[in-house]
Amino acid sequence: MKTPFKNIVQILRLNRWVVLSVVIVSGVVCMVAVLLVYKVQRESLEHAFVVSGEGEVIPLTWVEQRKNLEVEALAHLEQFHQWFYGVDAGSYEPNMERALWLGNATVAEVFQQKKADGFYNRLLQYSLVQKVERIHTKIDMGKESMGFRTRTVLQIHRGSATDTYELVTSGRLMQVERNFPHNPHGLLITDFFENSLRKIENNETTEE
Repeated sequence: MKTPFKNIVQILRLNRWVVLSVVIVSGVVCMVAVLLVYKVQRESLEHAFVVSGEGEVIPLTWVEQRKNLEVEALAHLEQFHQWFYGVDAGSYEPNMERALWLGNATVAEVFQQKKADGFYNRLLQYSLVQKVERIHTKIDMGKESMGFRTRTVLQIHRGSATDTYELVTSGRLMQVERNFPHNPHGLLITDFFENSLRKIENNETTEE
């Protein structure tokens, strides 16, 4: 004969197993969660920071941003030197307009000085072609601005005659708002200066 008490005992046993199962599963989940958190923490500590040459601990994301910034700075300077110094009678005006977007008043001053010296008049009068053969830039990655020094190898074609020159320029780069398409890298050349210009003789090498 069945009694209500027997049903109650069965229900209590079932509840006990359910509770026990929930406790075991919760314990396993907690252990797995703790292990995952520990693993993530270890990986973040090992990979989220690097040590600079001065012993400073620097976040890895910041280092990656600096690397990307250096790549953009090199591209910015190469494009500027190609436009500013790779000129001929038909292209110098649009090239100068593009190049002036990449620098501040110091770049404009160099352009005006060249114009006053008659360089562009000679370019038009004698149909000269000035080509950029090679550009090599060294950048000092500072915290607020970047110093650079660029060695540009130029060839000036006068009919069948060709002269090769080495031009050394320097200046600094500062970050500004990106301006598409005029200044896509968001960098501006400041303190621009032509340090030296010398003719490379035929027996000299122009390799770095």
